[in-house]
Amino acid sequence: MTDNDMLQTGLNYELLVEDALRSVVRSSLSIVQKVGLPGETHFYIGFSTTYKGVEIDDHLRAKHPETMTIVLQHQFADLIVGEDEFSVTLFFGGKPSPMIIPFEAVTSFNDPSVGFGLQFGTADDDDSDEDDHDDDIPPSDDQPAQSNDDASGNSADVVSLDTFRKRPTK
Repeated sequence: MTDNDMLQTGLNYELLVEDALRSVVRSSLSIVQKVGLPGETHFYIGFSTTYKGVEIDDHLRAKHPETMTIVLQHQFADLIVGEDEFSVTLFFGGKPSPMIIPFEAVTSFNDPSVGFGLQFGTADDDDSDEDDHDDDIPPSDDQPAQSNDDASGNSADVVSLDTFRKRPTK
């Protein structure tokens, strides 16, 4: 979101809050880039594979044509965090798979070790009243099931921005 967009449409607090929460993702990944994952910290990061700027291997895109959830815990390398995107190399079956993910493509961010989670819309979401059916898609062998439960059985508190969205009146 640019300042020019704000001037033309007025203050869009929903987008301001979403940008601020995306900075939590950026800052968290920046800390991990500098010092590694502390303790039991690990991240589940869901993102739209169709979002402009997402770069993943073709075989991963074929398996995950709309969304994908990655885990940053043990098998990742080369994490580089930029202002608008991050890149990381994950290992699937021992094979390196580099990827670039714009922060605006991120749809969820969870740290089950502390029960923290965020959910986002993407810029190409249509704000319809239909529920997302991403949970209906079973995980593949190289994609862990997204879980809001940590190993001790505690569930994560997920902050969803949908409750703050204005719904169009009909």
